[in-house]
Amino acid sequence: MNLKDTTLYKILIALIALVSVLALFGGVMEPDSALYASIAKNMVLRNDWVSIYVRGADWLDKPHLTFWLAAASFKVFGITAFAYKLPSFLFGLLGAWYLYKLAKDIYNEKTGLISALIFLSSLHILISTFDVRAEVYITTFTLAAIYHYYKAHQDSFLHVVAGSFFAACAIMIKGIFVLIPVFGGFIIYWLLTKQFKQLLKPKWWIAIALIFIFIIPELYTLYVQFDLHPEKVVFGKTGVSGLKFFFWDSQFGRFFNNGPIKGKGDISFFLHTTLWAFLPWSILFYTAVVNLFKKKNRIDLPAESIMIWTSAAITFLLFSLSKFQLPHYILIILPQFAIITALYLQKLEGKSLKIFFTIQNVLAVLIVLILSAVAVFFGFTNNYIAIAVLVILLTVSFLIFKGLKTENLLARSTMISVGLMIFLSAFFYPSVLKYESGMQAGKWLKENYPKAKAAVLMHPDAYSFDFYANGEPKYFWSYEELNKSKDEKDLVIYTPESELERLKTEYHVELLKSFEYYHITKLTGKFINAKTRPQIIAHFYLVKIH
Repeated sequence: MNLKDTTLYKILIALIALVSVLALFGGVMEPDSALYASIAKNMVLRNDWVSIYVRGADWLDKPHLTFWLAAASFKVFGITAFAYKLPSFLFGLLGAWYLYKLAKDIYNEKTGLISALIFLSSLHILISTFDVRAEVYITTFTLAAIYHYYKAHQDSFLHVVAGSFFAACAIMIKGIFVLIPVFGGFIIYWLLTKQFKQLLKPKWWIAIALIFIFIIPELYTLYVQFDLHPEKVVFGKTGVSGLKFFFWDSQFGRFFNNGPIKGKGDISFFLHTTLWAFLPWSILFYTAVVNLFKKKNRIDLPAESIMIWTSAAITFLLFSLSKFQLPHYILIILPQFAIITALYLQKLEGKSLKIFFTIQNVLAVLIVLILSAVAVFFGFTNNYIAIAVLVILLTVSFLIFKGLKTENLLARSTMISVGLMIFLSAFFYPSVLKYESGMQAGKWLKENYPKAKAAVLMHPDAYSFDFYANGEPKYFWSYEELNKSKDEKDLVIYTPESELERLKTEYHVELLKSFEYYHITKLTGKFINAKTRPQIIAHFYLVKIH
């Protein structure tokens, strides 16, 4: 590999990382991101890092590490959206570095750089920089565990310890099912290459023991909050064990759909999710997967490739068979997808390379046209600037990266992602978040009534208000509860329009401000079209009662 190629890939990685920084300065989105941010905020306000509370009540769903990382950032930078997003962004970059290291060690530096570039520029990674959940952390921790366990084959005990530490971190983000992408690939690799003795080696059993040692903080917190207090009402019943939920209900209960949290599974869900989540690389990826089924295309690959393919395959199959499915789950195996795509890209030549040049060019033009239409129909304040940025980036990429070469194909495709990220962070999300009424109300209240005691009446999903308002808002689920606090000084209530008439009937109401609301993570054509948007917009209010 010559210096020019190396430099180009590093510049492209730096560019996609740089434009992703824009997302750190945007708002926190409902529902999950705002929920997690408010949980971490409560940890800091209560100075309680053991128990998890939502709306003043005990909450049992996700393990603690996501919230600990955000809360630690709040301690350093203050309780802001930037502080909430920063750890996830940094861990995403760490994940790309581990991906580079793993692919470099198994294959070569070129494959490592291309894999990291594909991973960082895939659409769902870009979106996750803005809409921060838990999956970026899981992706990095599982990838780091795989890398260190791979290095542990060289009999370095420090890599066994590091691998177990990162595997434990992944568990403390999501649960024990994350061990499937970590160990699944290794076990199948050992079986297919007849390395049966690996299964009996003490270091792997020590690794498992270390994982359980490293997750003790999570087990302790669950025991203290729930198992020591069987009188607490969780999921509508008492006697709920936090440890049982952690080891069984949150994982196997969701998979078999017999736990307290249920879903509806579709075996094809992640097939079409990957198609958009892995843009602009998804068509290349699906072609690469088909290509792997041809034996002649696998001959010159290291045997360790089996570990990459099977880790992705069994995790993808597990997700597809599960009854509880969400699009962001696919993030966990995007690193493996990136390696598979990178290997295929490097083999493209002649007619095949020309075909994918055409496909990626058409894809770039289509994305620019679609985003331009969104800008016009939505009515961004600077919609023509948004369109100009997209067109300029497209034109520059076509002019600079010309010639039928793999690196030009990679560069043009990356520029699609650069344009997407600038569009989303600088134009789309700032415009859409005007309709996240909880965030807007919380900000307005903090600026105009800094001494106000925030409260929420009869609205179950006001997580962004929880995060942006001062302090920890009270929740009133009935008017009987409200009556007990109605005379409290500086009480300001955030409530939906459906409750406004009753409030006016029963109390003297001072209307402070109204806010427009839409569930912005479920976009529809009616919402995007400025002319039809008023038909589906709801309204929320900040009021004082006397």
